[in-house]
Amino acid sequence: MSLENEIKTLIIETLELEDITVDDIDDNEPLFISGLGLDSIDALELGMALKKKYHINLSDNKDENKKYFYSVKTIADYVESCQNS
Repeated sequence: MSLENEIKTLIIETLELEDITVDDIDDNEPLFISGLGLDSIDALELGMALKKKYHINLSDNKDENKKYFYSVKTIADYVESCQNS
Protein backbone atom coordinates (compact mmCIF):
# COMPACT_ATOMS: atom_id res chain seq x y z
CA MET A 1 0.00 0.00 0.00
CA SER A 2 1.34 3.43 -0.90
CA LEU A 3 1.95 6.03 1.80
CA GLU A 4 -0.80 8.18 0.27
CA ASN A 5 -3.32 5.31 0.58
CA GLU A 6 -2.18 4.63 4.16
CA ILE A 7 -2.81 8.28 5.00
CA LYS A 8 -6.22 8.23 3.29
CA THR A 9 -7.15 5.15 5.33
CA LEU A 10 -5.91 6.87 8.49
CA ILE A 11 -8.03 9.95 7.69
CA ILE A 12 -11.15 7.85 7.08
CA GLU A 13 -10.68 5.74 10.23
CA THR A 14 -9.57 8.57 12.55
CA LEU A 15 -12.34 10.94 11.52
CA GLU A 16 -14.95 8.18 11.10
CA LEU A 17 -15.85 9.24 7.54
CA GLU A 18 -18.41 6.51 6.89
CA ASP A 19 -19.45 7.37 3.34
CA ILE A 20 -15.95 7.96 1.95
CA THR A 21 -13.51 5.43 0.51
CA VAL A 22 -9.80 5.74 -0.29
CA ASP A 23 -10.75 6.12 -3.98
CA ASP A 24 -12.97 9.12 -3.16
CA ILE A 25 -10.00 11.16 -1.90
CA ASP A 26 -7.75 12.74 -4.51
CA ASP A 27 -4.08 12.97 -3.47
CA ASN A 28 -3.89 16.66 -4.44
CA GLU A 29 -7.35 17.76 -3.32
CA PRO A 30 -7.50 20.22 -0.40
CA LEU A 31 -8.49 18.52 2.85
CA PHE A 32 -9.88 21.62 4.57
CA ILE A 33 -12.73 24.01 3.73
CA SER A 34 -13.08 22.95 0.06
CA GLY A 35 -12.28 19.40 -0.98
CA LEU A 36 -13.02 17.06 1.94
CA GLY A 37 -14.25 19.98 4.02
CA LEU A 38 -12.43 19.08 7.23
CA ASP A 39 -12.28 21.57 10.11
CA SER A 40 -9.85 22.52 12.89
CA ILE A 41 -11.09 19.76 15.22
CA ASP A 42 -10.45 17.25 12.43
CA ALA A 43 -6.95 18.73 12.02
CA LEU A 44 -6.17 18.14 15.69
CA GLU A 45 -7.41 14.55 15.59
CA LEU A 46 -5.57 13.86 12.35
CA GLY A 47 -2.38 15.45 13.67
CA MET A 48 -2.46 13.25 16.77
CA ALA A 49 -3.09 10.13 14.66
CA LEU A 50 -0.18 11.00 12.33
CA LYS A 51 2.15 11.62 15.28
CA LYS A 52 1.20 8.27 16.79
CA LYS A 53 1.44 6.24 13.57
CA TYR A 54 4.50 7.82 11.97
CA HIS A 55 6.31 9.23 15.04
CA ILE A 56 6.53 12.72 13.56
CA ASN A 57 6.51 16.07 15.31
CA LEU A 58 4.38 18.91 14.05
CA SER A 59 5.52 22.50 14.03
CA ASP A 60 4.27 25.11 16.50
CA ASN A 61 3.88 27.37 13.47
CA LYS A 62 0.24 27.28 12.29
CA ASP A 63 1.08 28.47 8.77
CA GLU A 64 3.68 25.74 8.38
CA ASN A 65 1.20 23.09 9.54
CA LYS A 66 -1.43 24.42 7.10
CA LYS A 67 1.09 23.87 4.32
CA TYR A 68 1.77 20.27 5.44
CA PHE A 69 -1.94 19.49 5.90
CA TYR A 70 -3.09 20.96 2.58
CA SER A 71 -3.62 17.58 0.89
CA VAL A 72 -2.86 13.88 1.22
CA LYS A 73 0.18 14.45 -1.04
CA THR A 74 1.60 17.23 1.16
CA ILE A 75 1.10 15.11 4.29
CA ALA A 76 2.84 12.15 2.60
CA ASP A 77 5.75 14.38 1.53
CA TYR A 78 6.09 15.71 5.08
CA VAL A 79 5.99 12.21 6.64
CA GLU A 80 8.64 11.02 4.16
CA SER A 81 10.88 14.01 4.88
CA CYS A 82 10.61 13.38 8.64
CA GLN A 83 11.41 9.70 8.24
CA ASN A 84 14.41 10.40 6.01
CA SER A 85 16.00 12.99 8.28
